[in-house]
Amino acid sequence: MNARRFPPRHFDGGRLVIASHNAGKVREIGELLAPFGTQVVSAGTLGLPEPDETGDTFAANAELKARAAALASGLPSLADDSGLAVDALAGAPGIYSARWAGAAKDFAFAMAKVHTALGDEKDRTARFVCALALAWPDGHCETFEGVVEGDIVWPPKGGNGFGYDPIFLPKDGQLTFGEMEAAAKHAISHRADAFAKLVAACFKAD
Repeated sequence: MNARRFPPRHFDGGRLVIASHNAGKVREIGELLAPFGTQVVSAGTLGLPEPDETGDTFAANAELKARAAALASGLPSLADDSGLAVDALAGAPGIYSARWAGAAKDFAFAMAKVHTALGDEKDRTARFVCALALAWPDGHCETFEGVVEGDIVWPPKGGNGFGYDPIFLPKDGQLTFGEMEAAAKHAISHRADAFAKLVAACFKAD
């Protein structure tokens, strides 16, 4: 995913669009960007439309969203595409993780759907995957992917985080992502993994 033949392009500062209308995701990315003095603005705040996610991988969808936001705003844009992949469900919900929550973005329903689909299956292994794409208005794009391994638990535990966090127990962990404080989650999450790769390649500390 992150192999390249040419040096990555660096973000030179100024405003950066977070190409998402998901408040939880924008908040989490904003917290990760805080040490770099970046002026973050969300696609929702700018009134940018959400493009159809027609890619067949997390990386393809992240790139699609980042490029669309950069073109529409005239600013560098960072997009995330992430989701939960459950081994016993052949990787589902995967890139359709948000769609499992329906138009109402009801993740209690989505988590119950995962639980019902698993039934009596003993294999509960799963992973969160995150692809981050940083695109410029001229079309250049840098993409990085992160993963965190774990297991599905039931019932949901914790009210922190967002999405499927309350049913995901990271490997060797004692708390679900929904039970963890933000700093603890940021230290090990799939988004933090992808972000570390992005920062190492494209950002410099303020």
